[in-house]
Amino acid sequence: MSAVLSIIIVNWNTRELLQDCLTSVYTTVGAINAEVIVVDNGSTDGSIEMLLSRFPDVLLVRNKRNRGFAAANNQAIKLSNGKYHLLLNSDTIVHEGVLEQSLRYMEHHPSVGVMGCRVLNTDGTVQLSCSGFPSLLNLAILMTGLWKLGWPVFFDRYQMRRWDRSDERDVEVVSGCYMLVRAQAVNEVGLLDEDFFFFGEETDWCRRFQNAGWGLRFVPVGDITHHGGASAKKLNYKRDLMLTSATVRLHFKHGGRAAGAVAWLLLLGFNTSRALFWTIVALLTGNCISKERRNHFWQVVRHHGQAWSTGRTLQL
Repeated sequence: MSAVLSIIIVNWNTRELLQDCLTSVYTTVGAINAEVIVVDNGSTDGSIEMLLSRFPDVLLVRNKRNRGFAAANNQAIKLSNGKYHLLLNSDTIVHEGVLEQSLRYMEHHPSVGVMGCRVLNTDGTVQLSCSGFPSLLNLAILMTGLWKLGWPVFFDRYQMRRWDRSDERDVEVVSGCYMLVRAQAVNEVGLLDEDFFFFGEETDWCRRFQNAGWGLRFVPVGDITHHGGASAKKLNYKRDLMLTSATVRLHFKHGGRAAGAVAWLLLLGFNTSRALFWTIVALLTGNCISKERRNHFWQVVRHHGQAWSTGRTLQL
């Protein structure tokens, strides 16, 4: 019998968080006909042993190396048979009712291909999940700090910080930490682009769904908690390089070489300004945090040439 919901989790060395995530999934899934697929990207922290001993019903895919977020999710999608695919981060907690209400919403809105729910930070505050597409204009607003201005509202178009996520809205990007996707839409649009290794893949996917005419919707049907960046925190300055590489490739793919070059230059300017700022702060204060931030951004600037991404983005 085919599942209604395929819950897909990609793991890379987040054993304890993954255990908490799966516990919350099995606690809240209730009567939903669901399958849970975990793709492990070569973890060395005992994640596999924990899964085999505590969650024997999970369909486990074991990769010998970290294949990236997109490729791992694609592995699971190919194995799944659900009417809906839920891409769920391993560092999340699923709260009661959100799975059931998400499915009910999708059943009543057949034109919606992708939806996201409200996401909470660890402290219970609302996370800035779902956003606009990181267009060149939106990047410029972000990099120049214009988003900090209280007026006009136009400057809040990218991250939508003034929106408290309490009402339903169409969005351009649904956050990958909780991304419910209609299998019919995936069959039409195709799988995640595996040339994105760690960042940008869900943003690219959302743009493709939108271009194909599918709706992308934020709906506050319930909550999850997203601790945030559990895998990425292990990457030091390479995290920013990988994010830059993914952003450049997004523009190259959807806007051409010139758009990619402008994105690369915008990000170079931003990272250089951050490096200079923290250099000055470190000189004035001498504290360890400012020195760490200074070294971080200079490392990003020093390796920024690697972020020119017309093909596959930077890998681990």
